Amino acid sequence: MTADRRTQEGGSLPPAIELRKISKRFGNVQANQDIDLRVESGTIHGIVGENGAGKSTLMSILYGFYQADSGNILINGHTRKIKSSREAIEAGIGMVHQHFMLVDTFTVLENVMLGAEQSHLLKTSGAHARDALRHLADEYELKVPLDTLIGDLPVGQQQRTEILKALYRNADILILDEPTGVLTPQEADQLFRVLQVLKERGVTIILITHKLREIMDITDNVSVLRLGKIVSTQRTADTDMATLAELMVGRKLVTQSFDKVSNADADTGISVRNVTVTDERGLNRLNNISFDVRRGEIVGIAGVAGNGQSTLLELLSGIKSPSTGEFTINNHVVSTDAALDPARMRDIGVQHVPEDRLRLGLVKAFSAAESSLLGYHTKPAFNWRMFLKASTIREACKRLMVAFDVRPPDPKLKSASFSGGNQQKLILARELDKAPSVLLVGQPTRGVDIGAIELIHRKIVEMRDNGCAVLLVSVELDEIMALSDRILVMYEGQVVGSMHGSEADKTTLGLMMANALDQVA
Repeated sequence: MTADRRTQEGGSLPPAIELRKISKRFGNVQANQDIDLRVESGTIHGIVGENGAGKSTLMSILYGFYQADSGNILINGHTRKIKSSREAIEAGIGMVHQHFMLVDTFTVLENVMLGAEQSHLLKTSGAHARDALRHLADEYELKVPLDTLIGDLPVGQQQRTEILKALYRNADILILDEPTGVLTPQEADQLFRVLQVLKERGVTIILITHKLREIMDITDNVSVLRLGKIVSTQRTADTDMATLAELMVGRKLVTQSFDKVSNADADTGISVRNVTVTDERGLNRLNNISFDVRRGEIVGIAGVAGNGQSTLLELLSGIKSPSTGEFTINNHVVSTDAALDPARMRDIGVQHVPEDRLRLGLVKAFSAAESSLLGYHTKPAFNWRMFLKASTIREACKRLMVAFDVRPPDPKLKSASFSGGNQQKLILARELDKAPSVLLVGQPTRGVDIGAIELIHRKIVEMRDNGCAVLLVSVELDEIMALSDRILVMYEGQVVGSMHGSEADKTTLGLMMANALDQVA
């Protein structure tokens, strides 16, 4: 696959994508308004904007999930009517969604073949797909074990499978929606190397991301959306992160700096002692860990994803029980003989913002009002003799939405209709509003734009300043260093190092995360 495929007479290339006056409205919400966008062939084009600015809606129109109310789409210089994802694929467009469209119980090969079988005989289709995927893997440096179940693969390789799916269907335009939101820093670096190879082979890439550093590192051009409109398109080399951030939010952002505290004499909110958690396969996800979190303190957990951080959050929130050892949380002792469930944890003042908002944080089919009530539906304020107080719930949700800038602030809108960042803000609003004495936060700004990050960080620090014991898990080292009063580093289920927040640096933390600090003189 090369750019030569799209060369016109005279040797010039038309834009791979041209959108002209694209508009889309959902009820009272104008998601896109008169969008003009030109994406040059064989380039990486970044699209940035606040959560709810219209980025995903625009790409969903391009990929055929939605149809525009007005406007035209040109692909490689030709006007196309794209009424479905199948028609988008036929036009050479592939899309890798923020939440992967893969079947966990199928192998890589089966997932790639699904819906694109070359024969009614699966054996024949499988042989064809295997040969094609080996060729694509070699050409684009996308090595993935074809016979491994998707559910057994790390997230980075699942994403590679999604890219292979698109290339197998002959995509020469690739849309990636927040592709690094679920990746470790190492996996993100690998992805960017793949994108550079794709670009060199003539593939056109649209990168939707809230991470401005990624825009500066990988893209050729960048467009900024604000309130459903394109407010700027420019060469990436001609701009900088501060300018892009200001264009995104419509105001100058003030760099936040939070004081670090030392509360060694404060009461303990969380005390973990010699805890081990063993999974159903007999593997120790947590291995004899001990630590404390005091009230009025943020303790950050750093580490490459998959080293026990998720298990730790599930343990402390009541989802999992310790296999050995015990922990005390808000003066309640939890051991192998005295496990607490999540509802009981909430009753004793523990709030949990889960890492995976779609699996544990909300129900996509529920309205925003219903999702804002999850876990609290039996409370007298919202429930009368087993009947929910619908108008009270909507009013409470509207208040939360305004306080946390959830867009659009419509309690009746389905949870699935909100962007990922606005879903995250809704969950944070629900949990932080309860004035917890212990707060467990997993990946608080995953998929969230720079303006919302500013708000979320400020809210978490306010919790600390109000005397809350905060345990923060994040793969974003900048976030861990900005917020944490103390930092613990986890490796293979163990705490292998600690630092005071004011003394932390990326080099030392990175060595701790690789358990290699003692190897450096």
